[in-house]
Amino acid sequence: MFLMVTAHQGTSGDSAGGDAGGADIRAAARPGRRRRRALKAAGGVLAGLLLLGAGTAVWAYLRLDGNIRGVDIDQALGDDRPARGEITPEPSPYGDPSPLPTGSLNLLVLGSDSRGGAENRKLGGGEGGSARSDTAMVVHLDAGRTAATVVSVPRDTLVDRPSCPLGDGGSTRPASGVMFNTAYEVGGPVCAVKTVETLTGVRMDHYVEIDFAGFARLVDALGGVTVTTRQDIDDDRSRLTLEAGTHHLDGTRALALARTRYDVGDGSDLGRITLQQDLVKALVGQITELDLLTSPTVLYEVADAVTGGLTTDTGLDSLGELVTFARSLEGLTADRVTTVTMPVLPAPSDPGRVVPDEPEAGRLWASLR
Repeated sequence: MFLMVTAHQGTSGDSAGGDAGGADIRAAARPGRRRRRALKAAGGVLAGLLLLGAGTAVWAYLRLDGNIRGVDIDQALGDDRPARGEITPEPSPYGDPSPLPTGSLNLLVLGSDSRGGAENRKLGGGEGGSARSDTAMVVHLDAGRTAATVVSVPRDTLVDRPSCPLGDGGSTRPASGVMFNTAYEVGGPVCAVKTVETLTGVRMDHYVEIDFAGFARLVDALGGVTVTTRQDIDDDRSRLTLEAGTHHLDGTRALALARTRYDVGDGSDLGRITLQQDLVKALVGQITELDLLTSPTVLYEVADAVTGGLTTDTGLDSLGELVTFARSLEGLTADRVTTVTMPVLPAPSDPGRVVPDEPEAGRLWASLR
């Protein structure tokens, strides 16, 4: 969700995203250099840890690094996948000895009710095989990583789900006309990635997932988030009641807002996507207003919340890899980020579901290859 939050920043066109100034730890350490947007805040984790003292820094680094869970998606899926874009190292503009990666890149970002556990169950998460992906976005970084496109995929989209490999050596059965979010339910991150690649024809170079509890802890670590709702909300399923207006939400209620759909608009996932976009814009404003270097404790709490609920592919499953990735995005400015929703139509077989609107959806995915 952290990546989703930052990726949405450029769509609002207002000052909350870009003009308020990014909390860039690197920029803060360079007097006279303009602060960059919150997307680069992760690159300052190591610098912030130094403020905690040498012994504490080692402990904190190991804890944060150990929080991240990795899934070897490349090994599981093998070579029968869309072509990977060329990624080459580029000399760092700051004269660092290790070059930063460049080149186009695609990430599948999921918000899920996975991992079970008491905390997730309390927040409405699933247990065991009932876990599904509540939010799905494909983030495309252009060559040079100075522009990005974020595509939301409604979870109610009916798709052809391919056969996916399982960890025990078996595989799932293929299925036609099933909801997109069932891919995660039957086969976890590997099947979610394979289903997206089958749907889009686009290679997912990386996978990032944050669970309910991790998102709620992140919001609490940031001190909550202020949002303005356009209509009254009274949704028993998401356990949220709000009057129209401005509210300061803690992590539990912010998560409930992100999950609300049945009392918004026509009750479809499209209405929830609009709510989620409003929420992440508000979160971006909250992140950019914080100067994390002035409070190592808050910095650690935010980093612990993010990594504690994080699952990635093995290419991003260490703190060092995440920091390197974040630093490679330092040329990405708010006005170069675009968000869209995959074009969809009501499904002929079920008006409560949607299907890709072709050929528009195909053209969108082709533009990201």
